Amino acid sequence: MEWRISDQPVPYPEALAFMEERVAAIRAGTAPECVWLLEHPPLYTAGTSADPKDLLDPDRFPVYQTGRGGQYTYHGPGQRVAYVMLDLKARGGDVRGYVRDLEEWIIRTLETFQVKGELRDGRVGIWVNRGMGREDKIAAIGVRVRHWVTFHGIALNVEPDLSHFGGIVPCGISQHGVTSLWDLGLTPTLEEVDCALMATWPDVFGGEIPTPQE
Repeated sequence: MEWRISDQPVPYPEALAFMEERVAAIRAGTAPECVWLLEHPPLYTAGTSADPKDLLDPDRFPVYQTGRGGQYTYHGPGQRVAYVMLDLKARGGDVRGYVRDLEEWIIRTLETFQVKGELRDGRVGIWVNRGMGREDKIAAIGVRVRHWVTFHGIALNVEPDLSHFGGIVPCGISQHGVTSLWDLGLTPTLEEVDCALMATWPDVFGGEIPTPQE
């Protein structure tokens, strides 16, 4: 299995092209599974369930239509995106189980920083209880599966500009906000978050603690 880490923001079309190529190669048996940790320049993506009314400021950042599930999502600097390309057929063929594993992976990673990530019925992603009835989203999940090979993945807010989320209704949910590790008073670097993601991966998906390629 290959792990990649990009230290510069990756244009969204470039990331899509890589995923398309790798998914086809995994299905053909000519390339290994892959997890790619990266940032994007500021942009919005529209999943297959996106409602045009939820794009509040269409001229703020580039908007990309994408084949992943879900609605509108923001990506930008300070957010760790993990694109996960796995052969589900070789891993039991359980798509819902795969999504649960992604959720558990994020929750265990947040535990590394003493943050309790939680699930909510009817709301995709990972949430943090801020007290006094306030709940904010700290990580988004959007996946696509083609011929039993996964792509797209997760986005964990480490230190993004949270005002950038104001151009959309994130994931179609207007009654709750978004947060980040830094917004919660924690100050890990992206490298420290990467280490946590890699350290918790085997607990959920099996295998050894990964060694990334640049």
